[in-house]
Amino acid sequence: PNREVRVSDRFDQSVTALLTAADTLFIATVFRQEDGVPSQGADVSHRGGKPGFVRVEDDRTFIFPDFPGNRYFNTLGNIAVNPRAGFLFPDFLNGDLVYMTGEAEVVWDGQSIEGYEGAERFVRFRAEEVLHVEKSMPFRFTFDSYSPSLERAGT
Repeated sequence: PNREVRVSDRFDQSVTALLTAADTLFIATVFRQEDGVPSQGADVSHRGGKPGFVRVEDDRTFIFPDFPGNRYFNTLGNIAVNPRAGFLFPDFLNGDLVYMTGEAEVVWDGQSIEGYEGAERFVRFRAEEVLHVEKSMPFRFTFDSYSPSLERAGT
């Protein structure tokens, strides 16, 4: 079936609503040093938090806390050498997907971190292209309850 796809370089009202209500996102980053170097490659990681953990700063920029994880720093290391990144925000209730590409940066210290319990750093993203594809996810999710470990995610 044909799906409505809205393409923009900014967050419209529906994308902003999805971002600010999100409890899950996926970030894609890439490391490429030289052709043929075996350590190059892409990384796609999940990030999550309590609904509202993503804060929209303006119509192209959002920031979110990075909590303690596996300590591999694949995503953050990739951003340090190549700020290009992609994001996917799923809406499990209605099946919408929001994809975006742009540039990310790691915010290691400052007032944002001090004011967010449990955050070790933040990731800020500035979108260059935003695609909102309505009802494109083939499954839906009925919310039951949050994981007890989410309590450590802070507010």
